[in-house]
Amino acid sequence: MLLFSCCLLLAPLTASALAMNDAISIAGQQRMLSQRMVKAYALVGQHTMLSAVKQMDDTIRQFDRNLEQLVPFAETPKEKKVIGKISRLWFAYRLLVKTEPNLQQAPQVNAIADKMLKYSNRFVTLLEERSGTSKGRLINISDRQRMLSQRIAKFYVFKAWGLDTDEYSAEYDKAVKEFSDALETLKKAPENTPEINEALDKVQTDWNTFKISFRIRGGKFIPSLVTRSLDNILKQMDRITAMYVAIY
Repeated sequence: MLLFSCCLLLAPLTASALAMNDAISIAGQQRMLSQRMVKAYALVGQHTMLSAVKQMDDTIRQFDRNLEQLVPFAETPKEKKVIGKISRLWFAYRLLVKTEPNLQQAPQVNAIADKMLKYSNRFVTLLEERSGTSKGRLINISDRQRMLSQRIAKFYVFKAWGLDTDEYSAEYDKAVKEFSDALETLKKAPENTPEINEALDKVQTDWNTFKISFRIRGGKFIPSLVTRSLDNILKQMDRITAMYVAIY
């Protein structure tokens, strides 16, 4: 498992120092963290990866730090309303995950996390609208790829845990398609630098590899291999997101 710290490229900023592009990227990272923590929860519950406990702890701490920066950055009434909903959901989620992870509780944990994802996505959209530029859109799309990598991993780990419902399977397929489509959009962006294009080509190569590696081998799931593959893609999308922020 890649160290989670490798994925966190954004250094803590005070509210007064937070620029719009940084705020969009941090808010977008919250979408990823909402999915990553459920994936870690499921891994802890299966007792299959020793690093899952640390990943869960690191994810919770990072979500806390990000939220502390975003709450005072909210400016419009709509932004303040949405960040308030995220804060309330986060309070409920933290109480829930204090208990030992178990299969029966996992759907409830996932439901709260997906609500945080919904409102985090809404908050990103509101910030993008306030920024009023195409650069916000590219940062948003790149950020969202980080979330999708962890959402795909989450549903795969759920399958390995026995949570293989029609709804989860449909959401898994949807996330895979959305990642592929967004990757094509980023590759065609005229704002791309040669360095960004090279990095996106590497993501494409690893994404093609993932689409082979996620297949069930001999009727058995391979969550450790699949999550490592998707965490590698997450790390690369972190770097690409930082490059989009830096070129403007």
